Amino acid sequence: MTNQVLKEGMKEVALRMLAADKYTLEEIVNISGLSPEEVKPPKADRSV
Repeated sequence: MTNQVLKEGMKEVALRMLAADKYTLEEIVNISGLSPEEVKPPKADRSV
């Protein structure tokens, strides 16, 4: 597996952790090694 594939997998898990609302963003960042920007879910496009 490439580092990019592993990072995408970790991002998916981090987003699930965030959605579960059991961990703070800071905890998820510390556990996953991702940046806060990578953990935040993408904003929905509301321009339509």
